[in-house]
Amino acid sequence: MEYQVVPVQFDRLGKRYYFTTDGKNVNKGDKVVVETIRGIELGEVAADRKTIQESEVVSPLKPILRLATEQDVLQAEHNGKEEPYVMKKTLELVKRHNLDMKLLNCEFTLDRSKLIIYFNSEGRVDFRELVKDLANEFHIRIELRQVGARDGAKVLGGIGPCGLITCCSSFLGEFEPVSIKMAKNQSLSLNPSNISGLCGKLLCCIHYENESYKEYRKIMPKIDSFVNTPDGRGKVTQLNFVTLTAKVDFDNGSSGFYHVNDLSFREKAIEEDIDANGTDLKDLEE
Repeated sequence: MEYQVVPVQFDRLGKRYYFTTDGKNVNKGDKVVVETIRGIELGEVAADRKTIQESEVVSPLKPILRLATEQDVLQAEHNGKEEPYVMKKTLELVKRHNLDMKLLNCEFTLDRSKLIIYFNSEGRVDFRELVKDLANEFHIRIELRQVGARDGAKVLGGIGPCGLITCCSSFLGEFEPVSIKMAKNQSLSLNPSNISGLCGKLLCCIHYENESYKEYRKIMPKIDSFVNTPDGRGKVTQLNFVTLTAKVDFDNGSSGFYHVNDLSFREKAIEEDIDANGTDLKDLEE
């Protein structure tokens, strides 16, 4: 069995979810109304239709309910205009209840059957009384959703240590897992202040070049290993994975830089599989 599907995006940098066209003529850029776990929502078709086989379906596919009407678009705009007031009022109630939570964002479902409020917190928060007050204030079903530090940074945005707008708020649609092992694999400093982003977690960009470094390590010698060079046998003291060169020190006190093709050695380097030392570094991972 085949399905005609399209990816639908609800935010500019949000994750894309696939829905069946259900026989409807939908194309890239069309506004559509769909049902998600949050409720009825307005989204935009992010790419052209494609055909997939039933064997490729990982989870049940939902159909596009309809092409968005002018009324749907106006309703979504109206909902968006009310969100600043919702955030202001929610913040007042959070302070009144003395809750340790950082408000990030809020959104109404298209049919206004639910109000979802996103927040970040270091621990668990008992917000039962807050939900009651919010329901009495807005007369709508309330859902408070706690998100991680990375998602919080994505909402707030900012300038990264590189001097550019953070990746998560400029182009990243989804977060990839980042580990201490990746940082070690790239010979990065394990000082938390050097490898953590504004969210306090490991920099997303550590993931970008990790696969390349894994391949480089397969053809490069290890630090402190002995290699044969055109000038004799010596010990590897530095590696440059970008230029594929190694610094080799000789017994006579001299040293030189050599391309990996000019070296001969028995043992090929592999990706380091070393656990982080100390809980401070581990806490950076998510």
